Amino acid sequence: MKGVAHADRPREKLIRAGAAALGENELVALLLGAGLPRRGAIEVAGQLLATCGGAAGLGRARFDELCRVPGVGAVRAARVMAAVELGRRCLAGRREVRPQLATPREVAAYLMPRFSGFAVERFGLVLLDVRRRLIRTTIVSVGSLEATLVHPREVFREAVAASASLLVLFHNHPSGDPSPSADDVVLTRRLAQAGDVMGIQVADHLILGDGRWFSFREGAPSVVTTR
Repeated sequence: MKGVAHADRPREKLIRAGAAALGENELVALLLGAGLPRRGAIEVAGQLLATCGGAAGLGRARFDELCRVPGVGAVRAARVMAAVELGRRCLAGRREVRPQLATPREVAAYLMPRFSGFAVERFGLVLLDVRRRLIRTTIVSVGSLEATLVHPREVFREAVAASASLLVLFHNHPSGDPSPSADDVVLTRRLAQAGDVMGIQVADHLILGDGRWFSFREGAPSVVTTR
């Protein structure tokens, strides 16, 4: 920070003008705390952002990817990941105790801040009562970057334990593209058929992408909106 005027350094700028006045590189520089002997924190932050594809990419970056950026390391990578997760939880905000999720858009608005943007696929369930009020959400499987393995036994065990009347399947696509794959189509059909046997309706399957989501019920990608 030696080449930056004292008043324009990130911490002083934040105190003077608020966090919204800082650029992404300045915000990340505050998390890092320091740079390298010949490269300041802002330069290291800029390289980190470039490596991850901007601030949005930080939410998908893995710990080892952050650590590989010169000047970051394990301690600073942990700070960045903690800040991203805290931001995710703040964005999710506090909801009513048991919101009613009657439409794909309402389900997507609930899920996107919580479960989109991860670097690996997470397959989960939204468990609902007969009035489509939320009982709880649960992650059934965490897969590799390529695929998630899901068995109907695990899905309906959770639904039965929660006394759910219906459920919504969901998973994220780390690529950011919510378009369904052939495997997604097969899995959705398989679980819907199992639901018919169990007497628990599979109401929809949402795929969460980067600012967009796909609903099998609606059959088209949509842009995320939050409530």
